[in-house]
Amino acid sequence: MGADDLRTRTPAYLSGLLLAGRKVVVAGGGRVALRRVPRLLQAGAQVVVVSPVLHPGLTGLARSGAITWHERPVRAADLDGAWYVLAATDSATVNADVAAEAEVRHTFCVRADRAEAGSAWTPATGLVDGAVVAVLTDHDPQRAKELRDRVVRALGGEPR
Repeated sequence: MGADDLRTRTPAYLSGLLLAGRKVVVAGGGRVALRRVPRLLQAGAQVVVVSPVLHPGLTGLARSGAITWHERPVRAADLDGAWYVLAATDSATVNADVAAEAEVRHTFCVRADRAEAGSAWTPATGLVDGAVVAVLTDHDPQRAKELRDRVVRALGGEPR
């Protein structure tokens, strides 16, 4: 069994990333970035978005200096010093290249287009009374969201 087979057949090891003050690179400035960047900022990450285009909902963060935006395609060197990477461009080839560069650097990378091809997954999360509930499934994000909502409701919270 190859490394890729092992990754797709082995359950994920859950861990909470402490990203405060640490560089996180988001390759792609679209809808996925719009969803992920605010949470990364809440975690205290130093977010660098690399994309020729930035979602209008993120431009204020770039203007204010809350995030750094490089208005161009991603380059391998952009990942230097990153603790965590999100490959979220609209190109499977670019996402694969970003994931490969992250792997070389021993940096965990979430691929928004093909979760099984990255080295990390983003769980569906919910907040209930100061606790974070996280759900991962076997590469089925819709099922993870549904299960998260059920757990959050069962704990007396309100899903988003």
